[in-house]
Amino acid sequence: MSSTPPAATLPPPPQHSGSAVPPLVPLGPGPVVCVGETMAALVPDPVGPLAVAAGLGLAVAGAESNVAMYLADHGVPVRWVSAVGADPFGTRVLAEVGGRGVDVTGVRTDPDRPTGLLVKDPGPDGTRVHYYRRGSAASALGPELLAGPAVHGAVLLHLTGITAALSPSCRRLLEEALAGPVPVSFDVNHRTALWPDGSAPAVLRDLADRADVVFVGLDEAQALWGSGVGTPADVRALLPGPGLLVVKDGARAATAFHGPAVCAVPAPRVEVVEPVGAGDAFAAGFLAALHRGEPLPRALRLAHLTAAAALRVPADHGPLPSPGRLAALLAVPDEEWASLTVPETAPAARTAGSRG
Repeated sequence: MSSTPPAATLPPPPQHSGSAVPPLVPLGPGPVVCVGETMAALVPDPVGPLAVAAGLGLAVAGAESNVAMYLADHGVPVRWVSAVGADPFGTRVLAEVGGRGVDVTGVRTDPDRPTGLLVKDPGPDGTRVHYYRRGSAASALGPELLAGPAVHGAVLLHLTGITAALSPSCRRLLEEALAGPVPVSFDVNHRTALWPDGSAPAVLRDLADRADVVFVGLDEAQALWGSGVGTPADVRALLPGPGLLVVKDGARAATAFHGPAVCAVPAPRVEVVEPVGAGDAFAAGFLAALHRGEPLPRALRLAHLTAAAALRVPADHGPLPSPGRLAALLAVPDEEWASLTVPETAPAARTAGSRG
């Protein structure tokens, strides 16, 4: 967005009943189903401005499939449901996501539409992304897939605001999923370039407020809904509907609202290589904990640790610590967690929080 939106008029913040955090209810043994587009991605190699790049490396990029891959890393049964073109990019996407332990049998190959493509352009002020996805195979997704076998038995649907922007049929998919019987996790995932008509603030707020679990960055909420959104509590006031709302505050902390309870967990310090993908990793870590009924503070810790894995690599997907090490980090005392650096042996210079 080209300018800061006007301050939002906020309803009164909800009243909280103290610091007791009710336990999370395990989702059950069924799969989490992640729905959304994954594209082929061209990245300058070595990393540098696109205009002077000597070569381009090929990778895959998609918020929902990235969540699915991290869920698989955590041992959660997971399916990714989407569409790709009958082209080499589609073949590469299926091989990459399926090779990470994600069930891709629900991905349709479209003979008439191409796989989406993005090209990254790193620069001194960050990385610009150029999208070539209009008319892509995934843009033709619609609500009919909700009745298909790929969604059968799902204990949770994970969707993002990206899908809502791809086409009218994709918007209807989200609308019907939110009205359906399966709980929905929704990552706001605002991408300004996908909303040229300026409708993102209203659309994304409406969708988020109808989901069961919601992830949003505080800076993202401010960009969407105005400078009056100054704290996580302000976001909760705007989104009273979700049973679980998680507000990520960059390098500082993440705050979860669960019923009347509020739980905030600081982010560990991380030596950041590339922030892209950390938000997806954060969501996956939290959902993995939700899937097995972990207490809310441990769910936020696991989300931070999974995000840290993404922050420490140039690609969207980084390796997790061993299960034993994760278990040890989840159990450290609060005072030790508050001063944690990931990895623990990393130098203190150039560190930042596990922003998502």
